[in-house]
Amino acid sequence: MIIRVSRDRLDQVLSLLDKSRVPFRTVRIYNEDLIVTWPDAKVDDKAIKAIDPNAVIIEVKAKYQLASNKWRGRTVIDVNGVRVGGSEVVVAAGPCAVESYEQVRETAVAVKEAGARMLRGGAFKPRTSPYSFQGLGVEGLKILRKVGDEVGLPVVSEVMDTRMVGTVAEYVDVLQIGARNAQNFDLLREVGRTGKPVLLKRGLGNTVEEWLQAAEYVMLEGDGNVILCERGIRTFEHSTRFTLDIGAVVVAKQLTHLPICVDPSHPAGKREYVIPMALAAIAAGADMLLVEVHPRPWEALSDAEQQLTFDMFRELMSKAREVARAIGRSL
Repeated sequence: MIIRVSRDRLDQVLSLLDKSRVPFRTVRIYNEDLIVTWPDAKVDDKAIKAIDPNAVIIEVKAKYQLASNKWRGRTVIDVNGVRVGGSEVVVAAGPCAVESYEQVRETAVAVKEAGARMLRGGAFKPRTSPYSFQGLGVEGLKILRKVGDEVGLPVVSEVMDTRMVGTVAEYVDVLQIGARNAQNFDLLREVGRTGKPVLLKRGLGNTVEEWLQAAEYVMLEGDGNVILCERGIRTFEHSTRFTLDIGAVVVAKQLTHLPICVDPSHPAGKREYVIPMALAAIAAGADMLLVEVHPRPWEALSDAEQQLTFDMFRELMSKAREVARAIGRSL
């Protein structure tokens, strides 16, 4: 249950809930002070109304109460002037991994010219094999920040460790939580406390409900700036790297007020599959795309087969504009 009461009656309502042994959290989110009670708690609506006749009490049966659209319309998240979740489809593009200043700068210039609104890049890389390239770490973050400032693009990058949240937050505009950390609840809480926008990828084996409940961990810390990202799930199918769950995009749009992003690069696994998957995502209602682009993908230190060339990215953006226009949106 989500409860709005006037500030001068807040303490009285909290005292009532305490005496009634109702578990709750107070959250300041979207410039509103809210009381969030646990979904299975029994709340005396009449007693609250007796304290504050103007109280608004919204029963949300889902376990992801703050992420649910039962209490709020569509949320638009502002990332340094780039609005995610509005009528415009936003594209974040850049290399899978930061390899050098020159590589990131060349990519940033190219993707911005093609229409990208954010720069993505991995400084810390969670790789399946410990022998694979693990990223440049803090040096990679510094490169991303420098290039982002020079070119004029907000920066998106992944944080993997609770001990590094503060450091990563110093350099990036959006904190990305990768699929392998989608249910690292301590990390979700920690990024929620930064107040920075969070791009939350769906775990490889997570249901849509589990994905939304992961967002709830971030939001209960008072951070409503969560962008949900579908990046493919693991199924029996091996013709693609992962299975891009377009249905999950449609379902999530029906269940939540949060913007939905799609990463077509990881489920594709091969660059020739990325463009069709990206176009399908826009048609399904995605508010944002996260695309891997590299000046010379065949030389990339990670995920070489799925990164687009500059020419392919320009082709994607040209076709994406047409698809967006067809469904009444822009890019």
